[in-house]
Amino acid sequence: MKSLFEKWNSINLVNRIIVGILLGVVFALLVPEQLSVISIFGTLFISALKAVAPILVFILVINAIASHASGKATNMKMVVILYILGTFLAGLVAVVISYIFPTTLLLKTSAQEIEPPSGITEVLETLLFNMVSNPVSALLDANYLGILTWAIILGFALKAASESTKKVVTDLSDAITKIVQWLISLAPLGIMGLVFETISTTGFSALSSYGRLVIILVGTMFFIALVVNPLLVFIVARRNPYPLVFASLKESGVAAFFTRSSAANIPVNMELAEKLGLNKDTYAISIPLGATINMGGAAVTISILTMAAAHTLGVEVDLLTAMILMILSAVSATGASGVAGGSLLLIPLACSLLGISDDIAMQVVAIGFIIGVIQDSCETALNSSSDVVFTAAAEYANERKTK
Repeated sequence: MKSLFEKWNSINLVNRIIVGILLGVVFALLVPEQLSVISIFGTLFISALKAVAPILVFILVINAIASHASGKATNMKMVVILYILGTFLAGLVAVVISYIFPTTLLLKTSAQEIEPPSGITEVLETLLFNMVSNPVSALLDANYLGILTWAIILGFALKAASESTKKVVTDLSDAITKIVQWLISLAPLGIMGLVFETISTTGFSALSSYGRLVIILVGTMFFIALVVNPLLVFIVARRNPYPLVFASLKESGVAAFFTRSSAANIPVNMELAEKLGLNKDTYAISIPLGATINMGGAAVTISILTMAAAHTLGVEVDLLTAMILMILSAVSATGASGVAGGSLLLIPLACSLLGISDDIAMQVVAIGFIIGVIQDSCETALNSSSDVVFTAAAEYANERKTK
């Protein structure tokens, strides 16, 4: 049994995930009632990831900052610029594609029980208050902006600590990372349960009525991943970006697609960054930071669903309003992890810019939840894989300057 387990783990994670998907589909189509217990694997897997992800981000950021020796060069300035620029361009492309391929919605469902933010002021207030929330509450509520803020503060405070104290923090960071790696190794089993539950309960019927919307969303995200991000890499690094992009999509994007958690995908990204030979002083900070603020996929979701609502109601969106929508989508997406409901809950805010009522906007949110099995997965895959892409691009750019 031990040798069989070791042989299974020696197989590439992506290949093991594919096996899990196939088994989930086969079981759901052939014996959905007899094997209904399989769905519990998916629930347990996601619950475990959600439980460990906040403490993972907290400890990793503290350790990265506390253990960083003064004088060691990092490329964080360029990384942050790429994160911000990438998120804005994602919103821009989404709005342009919405003009080229206008999409309409069937507005029937209701989502009155969800309360969206009432305006940009409330969003900014929420972000600021999340940043200064109680650290224990931030960990319990998975408030990643609060977690990141306290981790940075504690990290700088611990820079003056003794080496033995820093060693304890490093060992704790290694231990938490190892736990998440163990969980990720169970991904094929969890994904089998998730696929089984989705197909056996809803089949493909729930998605078919929104097929055009799903295609537009997924197509836009692929365009960002395969055209926009590579173009950014080429501009700053002056090298062929596609080996890096394809490696990131394969190693990071696939795992993030199924876990649907950028935070839980941090160890996968760290391992990939190490495999690419990147500067640890940079990626130890940029990868956890990217899981919180690099949200190009969220900007795409907010822009396209908002524009779809506008097309449905016949609302004309002029160029100036479209520009404001791009900026609003980028700003909102950057703070999506700090708002309950993530990117979908920020759609009513963007809709209000176009004069669309909350009642209609919340129906759009409900549609977002229906297609979330694809939308959220692709969004997370784009967000997480681009963390590595932009981190590597910043380092390649620095190497080009120093030559």
